[in-house]
Amino acid sequence: MCSSGFSVLGSRSVPSHAPAFPLPADAVLPDYGAGGIYGLASSLRAWLHDRHAGWEVGEVAAGERAVVLLLVLDGLGDRFLTTLGAGSLLQAHRRACLSSVFPSTTASALTTLLTGVSPAVHGLNGWFIHDRRFGGVIAPLPLMQRGGEELAALCLMSRLCPTPPMFHHACRPVNLVSPADIAFSRFSRHHARGAHVEPYQGLEDFGYTILAMVDALSASGGLVHAYYPKFDALSHHHGCRSIEARRCFARLDALFGWLLDRLAGRDVRVVVTADHGFIDSPVERRIDLAPDGEVADMLAAPLFGERRLAFCEVRDGAERDFEAWARTSLTGKAVMIRGAECLASGLLGPGKPNARLAERVGTHVLLMEPGWTIVDQVEGEDPFELIGVHGGLTADEMRVPLITART
Repeated sequence: MCSSGFSVLGSRSVPSHAPAFPLPADAVLPDYGAGGIYGLASSLRAWLHDRHAGWEVGEVAAGERAVVLLLVLDGLGDRFLTTLGAGSLLQAHRRACLSSVFPSTTASALTTLLTGVSPAVHGLNGWFIHDRRFGGVIAPLPLMQRGGEELAALCLMSRLCPTPPMFHHACRPVNLVSPADIAFSRFSRHHARGAHVEPYQGLEDFGYTILAMVDALSASGGLVHAYYPKFDALSHHHGCRSIEARRCFARLDALFGWLLDRLAGRDVRVVVTADHGFIDSPVERRIDLAPDGEVADMLAAPLFGERRLAFCEVRDGAERDFEAWARTSLTGKAVMIRGAECLASGLLGPGKPNARLAERVGTHVLLMEPGWTIVDQVEGEDPFELIGVHGGLTADEMRVPLITART
């Protein structure tokens, strides 16, 4: 369980009051203060941009020249760490747990960790977002339309996500350690501005590349931001409690110990966290919307967001029918709220909203109950199965660990 109040990081901050609308069972609200990854990211940004600042999370004193290693292990939920990961070195160094953002998914949370701003500000509120300027429903990380067509608009990434990355114009140097297959994607290049990017291939190379990037900062101090996505991929395809996921975690735990040994005596501040956790969803708890069915006829666009939290653009005149369908057919499976309610609730976080945020939230939002998912399909899109899923408001999806060490 999370430590109450996260006192080790300061005061707890959540949306100013519980939303006026119902929530799924046992929902965990995002914390946009010191108890969430938003607070971690925003305070890290402040440290990078102020030579006289300290960073409490990394135990860096004000004005101190220090090397910080931030390890982001995609998909490593706090519940996994404290149950299946019990007895591990990572678990032994667990300091607290943090909340993810809303939705609890890579596109939203990783972008917060790369910018220091909330999803309301950066505007990437799901694996799929809605943006009419680029053809409707698109995936902003691979920059593809739903259905598989690659996006090629001028200045595309800066128009989709105009927030500067936290490394842009930073006064401390930053080295980004990123998988070779995505290190120089358009998404990665956009969010790496101001940093040096070092690609790697495989877990062993990941470790050696981290050491090299720490060495490069030994005289100046600064940040090594290292990202590892394979645990997430295995959890999606095999399940979040699968033997494949557990073996991957064991290798990550061994890497953590190896890094601490290799960095011993160098006073490197190591911070480990994740973007979201996972649950498994059985196929019998999946709602499939037929492309020629009555619900699809009510929609002006395919679903966007996530399987666990779907944003819907209902066509003019169909709102009452859609809401009636949701109240009757989704009882016990999802909670339906209006898009305006979602925007007003603060669930997407603080700050000046992205200019396209209302469009990207849509007219209605489906908050899935624990274990349930909802999917549709568009022409040209191959159906695919996911055992492990995230994006919802369960504790397993929303809570991620904060792990720290000082070598």
